[in-house]
Amino acid sequence: MSKAEKIKNFNPNDLGDKNANIYGLPFTTDEAEVVIVPVPWEVTVSYAAGTAKGPQAVFDASFQVDLYDPNIKDAWKIGVAMDKIPTNIQKKSNGLRKKAETYIGMLEDGKSADKNSTMRKIQTEVNKECKEMNAWVKQRVLHFMNKNKVVALLGGDHSTPLGMMQALAEKHKSFGILQIDAHADLRDAYEGFEFSHASIMFNALKIKQVEKLVQVGIRDYCEAEAQLVERSKGRIKTFYDRDIKHQQYEGKSWSKVCDDIIKQLPDKIYLSFDIDGLDPKLCPNTGTPVSGGFETEEILFLIQKIVESKKTIIAFDINEIAPGKDEWDANVGARMLYRIANLVAKSNGKVK
Repeated sequence: MSKAEKIKNFNPNDLGDKNANIYGLPFTTDEAEVVIVPVPWEVTVSYAAGTAKGPQAVFDASFQVDLYDPNIKDAWKIGVAMDKIPTNIQKKSNGLRKKAETYIGMLEDGKSADKNSTMRKIQTEVNKECKEMNAWVKQRVLHFMNKNKVVALLGGDHSTPLGMMQALAEKHKSFGILQIDAHADLRDAYEGFEFSHASIMFNALKIKQVEKLVQVGIRDYCEAEAQLVERSKGRIKTFYDRDIKHQQYEGKSWSKVCDDIIKQLPDKIYLSFDIDGLDPKLCPNTGTPVSGGFETEEILFLIQKIVESKKTIIAFDINEIAPGKDEWDANVGARMLYRIANLVAKSNGKVK
């Protein structure tokens, strides 16, 4: 059956078919305009685990998402499909995570990899395997980009999209990163792990095609990270959560704050969305929740304004969704993923 025939025979008002792809949509990755690459990886998380289960949890929760999008007529016809969850990546993550926990425990006890051979062995193995994971992500993302797909990455922890950024560097001469996050993620090899989730933006800045990093909602960071921002000569612009809130208390609207953010962005933007950028009541089981943050519609309003500004969101990720004892976090994540996918598709001219 062709895509046109599938559209003709599909009723978006029906219950989601769990035998179909994500959101109960009937499209394959070849037919969809937006392809989601799931990366169930969380080796270096430094607080709570669970994000490796995020892709499956979001997939399972997606069938409860209504497909009507008030901002985009017949948005479901764009076609969103998820690539197969790579069980080998998840299995490797699970094994390495146990070793990383041993390493982190020894680190907390005051031991050092410089003087401890067991720690040094784990550190070397984790760094090697994380590098290979990044290479796999890059290859998989390029596979779909070469088919003219809008690509989204679904983590996993926030270390997972580095390979995607590297893939974008092969497709674009320059682009900026819009990071929505509670954390700055500018640490140099946090806890000795070169590709730590807390080092993703530090590593992203090594990519010469990344002309600017605009951070929004940051509220948990160390002095070294603050100094890196200050010394970046404008390459990093951070809209701290505290400053945003204080401006709003004094009467500045969120719309005006969004205008300030958009002015800092180049024409091509990669959106990296750590779910802990939201108020933790929305995703309380995320790896490192921090009080403060945004409502879902605040983030969607910002993205919509970016699309209306005619800047292009070339790709995006959502990460750090960790299911708890119920589907709440995945429920929120699935809805954000769908709405953002539609907006990014519009940004790329896939729909009017």
